[in-house]
Amino acid sequence: MKRILHTPFLFILAASLLLGSCQLGKHYTRPDLHMPEQLDDKNVDTASIADYPWEQLYKDTTLQALIRKSLLYNKDMLIAAARVKELAAIKRIDFANMFPQINARVYAEKEADNYGGHKYNPDNQFDLKGVVSWELDLWGNLRWARDRSMAQFLGSIENQRALKMSLIAQLAQSYFELVALDNELAIVKKTVDARRESLRLARIRYEGGLTNETAFRQAQVELARTATLVPDLEKSIALKENEIAFLTGEYPHDIQRAVLPEDVILPASLPIGLPSTLLERRPDVRSAEQSLIAANAEVGMAFTNLFPRITLTAHLGAESEELKDLLSSPYHLLSGTLLQPLFAMGKNRANLKAKKAAYEQAVYSYEKAVLNAFKDARNAIVAFNKTKEIYDTRLRLEQASKSALDLAQLQYINGVIGYMDLLDAQRGYLDAQISLSNAVRDKQISMVNLYKALGGGWKE
Repeated sequence: MKRILHTPFLFILAASLLLGSCQLGKHYTRPDLHMPEQLDDKNVDTASIADYPWEQLYKDTTLQALIRKSLLYNKDMLIAAARVKELAAIKRIDFANMFPQINARVYAEKEADNYGGHKYNPDNQFDLKGVVSWELDLWGNLRWARDRSMAQFLGSIENQRALKMSLIAQLAQSYFELVALDNELAIVKKTVDARRESLRLARIRYEGGLTNETAFRQAQVELARTATLVPDLEKSIALKENEIAFLTGEYPHDIQRAVLPEDVILPASLPIGLPSTLLERRPDVRSAEQSLIAANAEVGMAFTNLFPRITLTAHLGAESEELKDLLSSPYHLLSGTLLQPLFAMGKNRANLKAKKAAYEQAVYSYEKAVLNAFKDARNAIVAFNKTKEIYDTRLRLEQASKSALDLAQLQYINGVIGYMDLLDAQRGYLDAQISLSNAVRDKQISMVNLYKALGGGWKE
């Protein structure tokens, strides 16, 4: 039976424990991003609209119910939750690898031989052992693995939060677009009714000899052209309903919704916070930083793989050829293994170079995520500030077009203007109505985009 002396073994163990606090490699520090001092020219507030709960921003109870349903049953959300569970288990594995592993071994073997048939030779064996194995983390390899799995786990949480933020914004935008399509369809149907009345008047005037056939035929064309908008809008509405049903994790069905308001009252200004709040609030930026931390840990693992690895193993128990003598046959074996890389055609150093290059990519990916966050935020701020001005101009256009149409209809009935002039006024009013409806929708969506760009929609 092989054994090693206790004194050298204890010496190795003591030395290993003294060196165990060493973690070779460069620890993570956040890259210097040289961020601007503020998000826009007017922003000096440290508060941010992103700190508002989404229920406070979207007050439509129907929309709130759809959002809650999507957060529970959306398939991407369920996939993200399962991914978090997976990486939590992997994190636990890497943490456990830092500690001794204890196993029990129960073994029974009955063997005999009788060569030539003259001598029966039993060779049984019965073992009852406990095995303790511990890889000493001299240089920090196991701790780098733990740091990597922790960063990957936290990154999965940030990805889940980013998905939640995007899902809320996507569902809110789809809902507002659906309501706007309903409103546009109502406008078109009213216009179709108006076109029918215009065609009736054109027929009367044509049959009475007051106008030529061209005006009558043009009225028919205009009615048919406007009527073609109805099935297109109904198709768009059905597709939008299917999209919302998919986001909520359901099969296609009719979606309940409110009516588009005549206007959406937005506050004169909203707090958007300082640039640093983007790094703390945006889950996609936080996820990119966790990926960077994980890449840095992999560099540390590759570096410590260049150094020796020591594993201590202890077998304690009993071993006997007869079962009745098992408990009176103590057995122990203490061993230490040192594994030192000697020659691998430069594989370990090449792996270190590869991990450093991967870390460099992660740095650029993180910087890109930050730049993208600032671009999104600035675009959303510009859109939010301009959407109210756009609505005001379109409202004035709609009111002017309505007045022009009323005057044109009166003049056409009295024979002052021709049908083509009336037709131009009708077309202008239809376009102005739809444009105004879209402006109301865009005001709602601008709030959605600003809230999302600043990282709103999830809670710690």
